[in-house]
Amino acid sequence: MSTLKRIITELTVMNTFLLTLVIVGVVIAAMAIGVIFGRKPIAGSCGGLGAVGLSCDGGCAKPCPDRLARMKAEAEEARQH
Repeated sequence: MSTLKRIITELTVMNTFLLTLVIVGVVIAAMAIGVIFGRKPIAGSCGGLGAVGLSCDGGCAKPCPDRLARMKAEAEEARQH
């Protein structure tokens, strides 16, 4: 009888492990599919450097096109005021 109990216990532990592994795999796959189809990059909860007022001002030798457009808009706005 003790051998049967041991076998049942081992099967229960293995089933629990496999179920947990499958659930974690499904969650990871769902997140990957959400990122792929949502086209929104994964971002930190703090908002990055933009939250503290820094954006590419830390020494970019060649700013990206978006940054260049913002810089031109800021310069134009400064000239108008």
